[in-house]
Amino acid sequence: MTQLSAYATGMTRTNIEEALRSVGKDPSAIEPGDLAALEEFHTLGRLATAQLAHLADIGPNDRVLDAGTGIGGSARFLAVEHGCSVTGVDLTDEYCDTARWINESAGLSDRIAIVQGDITDLPFDAGSFDVVVSQHVQMNVVDKGSLYDEACRVLAPGGRLAMWDITGNADHIGYPVPWATDPADSHVVSGDQLRAAVAGAGFRIEQWNDLTRPTAEMMTAFLSRPASELGLHVFVPDFPAKVANMLRGFAAGYLQVIQALAVRPPDTGSS
Repeated sequence: MTQLSAYATGMTRTNIEEALRSVGKDPSAIEPGDLAALEEFHTLGRLATAQLAHLADIGPNDRVLDAGTGIGGSARFLAVEHGCSVTGVDLTDEYCDTARWINESAGLSDRIAIVQGDITDLPFDAGSFDVVVSQHVQMNVVDKGSLYDEACRVLAPGGRLAMWDITGNADHIGYPVPWATDPADSHVVSGDQLRAAVAGAGFRIEQWNDLTRPTAEMMTAFLSRPASELGLHVFVPDFPAKVANMLRGFAAGYLQVIQALAVRPPDTGSS
């Protein structure tokens, strides 16, 4: 099985099933909102996805690629709330299998396709999508050029790339963090470097917003409350330590949160 060491535990589905039963829910008949607190593994979770969908103006006629879908939470939100067709891609088989199970249990398998694959070498034809959504994924990707070249290739002319990402100075990161247990899996670059990689793939950058401060404030307030029984700690090992290290990075200024929108111009080549 193809896995990424920061994420694969062998227990993702089992732990989620046990957590659902502990709160009186049937794992074979999940409602789309049952897992809202744990199924989106990125800062601000569902709120960030909702804001990004609004920024990208995602509608029911859009063909959306969720690049780095994890267990598929963002894909399910977009399919249910925006009525679009969604394809989710992730490198980790365990996450793909879990996403397919939840989709089937929630009755969404006909609206969401989950594909195991490498987002730097996508198995789709040029122009297959109208929107590519990428949330907290590129920190695990060494080859940023191929990542955004592929995003540009699979987008139709005028298609949008919607990003919610972490940038910063890799030399100061304290591990573990949510995307990596050690430096081997972490490939954080500065905001300027990330922006250059996106522009270098042929995108026209429409918005590039540093949301570090409000993100840190909202996360700190949220984490001060009693933990939900269906939170990310259910399937993310050492979740409190990982989040604490990330928040320290925000406070010290060596990690930033970026929300961005970029467009593939009509004259961009498709190969």
